[in-house]
Parts: sequence; structure tokens; C-alpha cells
Amino acid sequence: MDQGNCSSLTEFLLLGLTENPEMRVTLFIIFLAIYLVTLLTNLGMIILIRMDSQLHTPMYFFLSHLSFSDLCYSTAVGPKMLENLLARNKSIPFIGCALQLFLVCAFIDAECMLLAVMAFDRYKAISNPLLYAVDMSNRVCTQLVAGVYLVGTVDSLIHTALAFHLCFCGSNEINHFFCDLPPLLLLSCSDTQINELVLFALFGFIELSTISGVLVSYCYIISSVLKISSAEGRLKAFSTCASHLTAVAIFQGTMLFMYFRPSSSYSLDQDKMTSVFYILVIPMLNPAIYSLRNKDVKESLVKLKNKRWF
Repeated sequence: MDQGNCSSLTEFLLLGLTENPEMRVTLFIIFLAIYLVTLLTNLGMIILIRMDSQLHTPMYFFLSHLSFSDLCYSTAVGPKMLENLLARNKSIPFIGCALQLFLVCAFIDAECMLLAVMAFDRYKAISNPLLYAVDMSNRVCTQLVAGVYLVGTVDSLIHTALAFHLCFCGSNEINHFFCDLPPLLLLSCSDTQINELVLFALFGFIELSTISGVLVSYCYIISSVLKISSAEGRLKAFSTCASHLTAVAIFQGTMLFMYFRPSSSYSLDQDKMTSVFYILVIPMLNPAIYSLRNKDVKESLVKLKNKRWF
């Protein structure tokens, strides 16, 4: 389409989850509670890992960045979503919409790759514990995390640039509670085939490579664990991976359902509910998944609690 026919939009309107006033108040209370728990638990996890030297290991280093990613993409959406549930004016500036899309894409990608890196870390710890400190040195861990954020940033820049290069010459109402890519593409009056192809190719590559990395790592982990002679040792090794496998299954399962289901089954209402789960609920669940069965985290919390200044 000729770019000259495009209207100069300065803002979008986020229609949100519902127009029912009573339902909006109820949802505001529920999502406010979820967001506050997400904020406190993930921030608390980051601070706890930074403060306790016992947790200065590669596993907790990656876990702190997982909490950081959860905190960032939930914060990119949560406050604006809560505001729109009570406000009459549900507008979001054009640049604000682009920034929201960029942050969500970047940190969702980062979380996908961090989960794969954490699986690789568990493989190194279990398969060859004597060389673990050398294989997963501070330098290696820093390089892995830097690579995760770099890939996430580049991928997000591509999607955001392509999306906001489209023409929006009709309605500016986004039938969603945040600026996600699928509803933006539906709103455009340009040909979005390139956007859809790039979304499928890049996000598909990230999903395929990270899920494959997790599966390969756990194949080696299972092989190594089965070689352990004592039943207690096998149980301890498996228990260290249970939390991570739970987080991977929940997150990756949601991503696959969200972006790789048949187009014939696509529903905006279903899309909104799925988005609520991965944007708000999963970031709230992750700290609980990694701490409830984690002896080191519980001991660190007890130590902090026993300090006078706490």
C-alpha cells in the first residue's frame, strides 16, 4: 500500500478484557494482587540471591536473571492494564505501544533462552560435577546471559520495526489489553504476510532451538543420573531438576499454544486469556516453583529473617 495513504496515528485505544464496569473492578482487584505478588517475589528473589553468598552459584545467577525477565515484561504490561481497567480513556501513545511491544518480545525471548541455558547448567552440574566450576565459570555465565539478552533485543527490534512500518489507516482500537503483535497485524490495512512469516520463522527458530536444547540436556541428565549407584543420590539429582522442568513445561506449553496453534482455531478472547496467563500469572508462579522445594532458598530466607535489621 502507498505509504501516503496511511493515516498519522498518534495513539491507539486498548479495548481491554471487558466493558462490564462491575467485572472491571473485580478484575482490577485480582490483577493488582497478582502484580504486587509478582513484583515482591521476583524482586525479593533477586535481592536474596545478590545478598547471600551461599547462592552465588551459576544456577542462582541464571535464576536471578529469570526473575528479572519476569519482572520486566510483567511490568511493561501490568501497570497500564490496571490503569485501563478503571480509566475512561484507554489510549496508549504510538511510541508507548511500540515500546511495550518491544519490551514484551525482548524479555519473552530472553526467558525462553534462559530456560534452555538453565537446563544446560543442570546438565553440567550433574554429568561432571568435578569440572562444573571450570565449565560454568563467572565469565562463561556472563557471556551466556549477555548472548540471551542480545538475541532477545535483536529479535524484538525486528518485529517492532516491521510492525510499526505498517499502515494503520482505519480504526485505532486494539482488541487486547496490551500492544501484542497479532492484534496489531489484524488492525493494519497493509499486507502483513512478511510480518507473519518473520514472526513464524524467528520465534519458531527460538522456540525450536530452546526446546531442543532443554530436551537434549535432560536426555544427558537422565543418562547421568541412572549411572548413580545409590537411590538417594538419584532422587537428589532428579529433585534439583523438578522445579526447572515444571517452569519449562508451563512457559513453553503456553508459548506453543499461543503462537503455533492453527489459524482456524484463533480467537481473540481466547488469546486474551492466554496472554493474561503468560504475562501475569507465570511471572508470579516462577518464584514459588523455584523456592518452595528449594532447600538453599529456604535456608537463606531463615538467615535473613534472623538478622536484627530484617
